[in-house]
Amino acid sequence: MPISVHAGKTLPKEMLTDLPKLLAAYYKEVPDPAEASQRISFGTSGHRGSSLLRTFNERHILAVTQAICRYRKAAGIDGPLFMGMDTHALSVPAFETALEVLAANGVHTMIDPENGYTPTPALSRAILAYNNDRRTGLADGILITPSHNPPTDGGFKYNPPSGGPAGPEITNQVQALANEILLNGLAGVKRMQLAAALNSHTTRRYDYTNEYAKGLAGVIDLDAIRSSGVKLGADPLGGAGVNYWGRIKELYRLDLEVVSDTVDKSFAFMTADWDGKIRMDPSSPYAMQRLIGMKDRFDIAFGCDTDYDRHGIVTRAGLLPPNHYLAAAIHYLFQNRPGWRADAAVGKTAVSSSMIDRVAAGLGRRLSEVPVGFKWFVDGLLDGSFGFGGEESAGASFLRFDGGPWSTDKDGIILALLSAEITARAGKDPAQVYKQLTEKYGELFYRRQDAPATAEMKKLLKTLTPERVTVKELAGEKIEAVLTRAPANNEPLGGVKVLTTGGWFAARPSGTEEVYKIYAESFRSEAHLARIFGEAAALIKNLSARGAAPRA
Repeated sequence: MPISVHAGKTLPKEMLTDLPKLLAAYYKEVPDPAEASQRISFGTSGHRGSSLLRTFNERHILAVTQAICRYRKAAGIDGPLFMGMDTHALSVPAFETALEVLAANGVHTMIDPENGYTPTPALSRAILAYNNDRRTGLADGILITPSHNPPTDGGFKYNPPSGGPAGPEITNQVQALANEILLNGLAGVKRMQLAAALNSHTTRRYDYTNEYAKGLAGVIDLDAIRSSGVKLGADPLGGAGVNYWGRIKELYRLDLEVVSDTVDKSFAFMTADWDGKIRMDPSSPYAMQRLIGMKDRFDIAFGCDTDYDRHGIVTRAGLLPPNHYLAAAIHYLFQNRPGWRADAAVGKTAVSSSMIDRVAAGLGRRLSEVPVGFKWFVDGLLDGSFGFGGEESAGASFLRFDGGPWSTDKDGIILALLSAEITARAGKDPAQVYKQLTEKYGELFYRRQDAPATAEMKKLLKTLTPERVTVKELAGEKIEAVLTRAPANNEPLGGVKVLTTGGWFAARPSGTEEVYKIYAESFRSEAHLARIFGEAAALIKNLSARGAAPRA
């Protein structure tokens, strides 16, 4: 798809989100449950949508929160529910709606003392810390966030007592219950006034910021960072962790500069992504222009997306591609965490770089390749059988020094601070570490791009089976495997991955936009990568046109 003329630039006022209209639509617009697009749908990480499209409105939140209350009761989850929100405009009204339902259902709900913002990893950490050594009265959580999505969007995630994103065995139940409630005109929804909910004995305050910050010394070598004198820069990108960096700096006496503490729900300060839309995506060089422009001021700098489950690392060479950083982080961690289990595996998604495979093999560690979605790493991080789990979209987490779980959801903060630890202890920033890896394992050429997709095309990709891909070659090489299920757990990829000895491509539909994503990697050259991309796009086009794969 073509790069927008607005990419990498701040948008003119007339192109920004009309916040009053967005908020009015949350309460005013009534979704039609007969329309599939207007029902509640949990994708790889919760339900997302926009009030303007009738895909994220008050009725959705009433229904899904009541469904969670019913699920908790049936599952015997009777501990507190930790709830937080990010800085998207729709997060505040959704938070208030959810609290009204939770209080009316008698659910003990833990919220920020100042009704402020809560990063995804802080919520995950709170759940795990509360549930530590408990067998009954377990806690769970709700995070109201659409992650890095545009300012028009809202999102709603449920995290069970494992602390990470709920898997399909849970979300399918909640989704079905919520849509039944929606279809029945919200019959059975319990609700009280907001003022009463805030003052209810079941609504309690929890200091997410301090509890999270105090625990960081158990997962990051902050003494090494402080004593090294490494100069750090942090761009909160107007997200939920805006007040976290200052607390971390104060608590651990780091040489850290917060470049901006602006919170603007239109995100007018952001530079637009490749397609001219505002996304708080720290892996995008278009979205990260502000921090990239400051790269020479710091030894290492970083930013996180709106709910702080993704990271972006800026070295003096510029923004480090996510796959490069994941490989460098894995290479460093498994050599500097002696408290981890000797058999702790490296977790990666099927669309992440094969450099991770090579690094894992070089370390003598088992590689576990799973579908897209952090939920597939939760159990392994919880029991220590995974030392690290990461996605090519710049989301990852890893264990504490003692081998116990820190966060079973993606944690942009610890990945950001790890880049400082690597720089402090290795004497090289992560970009320099990755360069050494290419000298050892060879240079790989990776790219991801989006292309338009109809609903039919997205459905076809999601339900594809290997036998329907009958072409025999890709970019002049014999196709060795066609995968629609992940090697590690045999779960559906939600798309297809085609492999040769010299590279691979994968294609899967977006869960929130009318596009599909092509991921490709060549082990040979940029020219070979371009050829893989071209042939992959042609194959997918033929699949869409014929409703099946082209015949060889």
